[in-house]
Amino acid sequence: MASDGFRGLMVWQRSMDAAELVHSLSRSFPKDELYGMVSQLRRASTSVPMNIAEGYKRRRYKKDYVKFLIMAHGSEAEMETALELCVRFKYVDAERGSKLIAEYDEIGRMLSSLIDKIDGA
Repeated sequence: MASDGFRGLMVWQRSMDAAELVHSLSRSFPKDELYGMVSQLRRASTSVPMNIAEGYKRRRYKKDYVKFLIMAHGSEAEMETALELCVRFKYVDAERGSKLIAEYDEIGRMLSSLIDKIDGA
């Protein structure tokens, strides 16, 4: 693991960047989605790096670390689905949506690798 804690994890850094993009992107959504899709996107996008960080701080207990990484992985899958819905609802153009979906897919692969590494698989 990196010497600067969870901030040194590439998956944490990328999930932070993705969450920032999602927050920016969701500002242009219809106002009637403020408590719907906007809220859901923002909560799920921030859940990924926050669970990575919380798990890292509990890394002394391997099962706890893995549990939080699995929660982050679930939020990542939620983001892919939510972004796909946003494209279908035409809140996000297909190109921008596809790029963000691909980024979350990569974050998911990174999380899977990290889980496997920690869990000894």
